[in-house]
Amino acid sequence: MQGKEAFRPQSWPRNPNQYFLLADHIKLSLLERQRAISLNLEPTSQDGHISRSLESLREGLENIANERIRLEEAGETSESLTLQETEHTLRTQYDDLASQFSGHPTSNTSSTLSHPNDPSLSNDFARASERPRVGTSSSFLKKSLRNSTVAPSPKSVRFSDAPSIQEADDPSRAALFPYRDDPTSGPPDQSHLDNQQIHAYHSRVLADQDAALDRLGESIGRQRELSIQIGDELDEHVQMLDEVDRQVDRHQSRLDKARKNLGTVARRAKDNMQMTIILILIMILVLLIIILK
Repeated sequence: MQGKEAFRPQSWPRNPNQYFLLADHIKLSLLERQRAISLNLEPTSQDGHISRSLESLREGLENIANERIRLEEAGETSESLTLQETEHTLRTQYDDLASQFSGHPTSNTSSTLSHPNDPSLSNDFARASERPRVGTSSSFLKKSLRNSTVAPSPKSVRFSDAPSIQEADDPSRAALFPYRDDPTSGPPDQSHLDNQQIHAYHSRVLADQDAALDRLGESIGRQRELSIQIGDELDEHVQMLDEVDRQVDRHQSRLDKARKNLGTVARRAKDNMQMTIILILIMILVLLIIILK
């Protein structure tokens, strides 16, 4: 996996579908890990990325739980119930994915891995779920060659650069057995084959393995593009949250300024009220003096 190695939501996204996309990303990673194991490849290079993605999903579940509790305390029952359902679905998938990654799959793990949350990824999941079976025949061949006893022979085998010219005249080509990925009658008997036939068999096996590796590379490339898209969307959400923070700061500054202006007006009104009372008392005193005289 290249590009975005793991996803760590920095805050609760307004769209919880990002966590479903993250779960799909982990499912594809686990399917590719199983595929690499079936091809006798080294899967440990993906383990670090899968572990970090699972940790991000766990943190996302904690964010969802905290947001659900906040909505319940605020009395927003409808939204809290929606989040509760989302949390339950994601937690079930997280448990299945974590158990699969740790090597202890449950009865529901296979169903969770093979069903994407986003239907548009069905083709990717179908391709990632394909299992090449060339390893079975290859192992049978190796076992047969190890157990077979070859008598010493002075014969030598010559390889031609243009076998198509000799194809019609070479009777040994008619003896080549048809190769099957999953033979129903067990492994073919290799004891009667010469070096040229064994070489042809290995060439077919290697060609099939190359084709399987090409499909694996294409699937990894699609998975990388998916991870980059998810990372870009998460970056956009972070930018949106930063913009909201800036707007909140501006509104807070305006509120502080308005509060300061209101305080100034209140102080002036208080001072004016005192002057008005003094003037009224002076006028009353003057009137009393005039009347008494």
